[in-house]
Amino acid sequence: MCLSGTPGQDTRPMQNGEEEAVKKTIGLLFDGMRKGDSSMVKAAFAPEPTLQTISTPPAGGTKVKTEALQRFLDAVGTPHTDVWDERIEYGRISIDGALASVWTPYQFYLGGKYSHCGVNSFQLVKLEGEWKIVYLIDTRRKECK
Repeated sequence: MCLSGTPGQDTRPMQNGEEEAVKKTIGLLFDGMRKGDSSMVKAAFAPEPTLQTISTPPAGGTKVKTEALQRFLDAVGTPHTDVWDERIEYGRISIDGALASVWTPYQFYLGGKYSHCGVNSFQLVKLEGEWKIVYLIDTRRKECK
């Protein structure tokens, strides 16, 4: 019988020093948002990624909204006077081979003024030697602990 997770066994995924490369890709997304540079943002994503947001409508319940990458890129690249500044903290980063999973609590500021907060959950894949975001889902709230 084969036991997984036996005492004394390191069950953390292999990370092979890739954490900084994963952070660089995620940083590219947020730097691009701050600069209003849709090309920079696009470079962080794999082809055909999934972008989703979890929200709580005023009537209650939970809603998951899917947004096309192009729509997001259009919004980022449309000239706007207020800087979109999403400030993240790295929670968990798990890497196994070409798959990375990253959890980042955040606070979003619009033109220096607090707007909302939540958590991003990223799934990245290493494609042709570079980490790319293939899936991003986030929560959005007015108050965070």
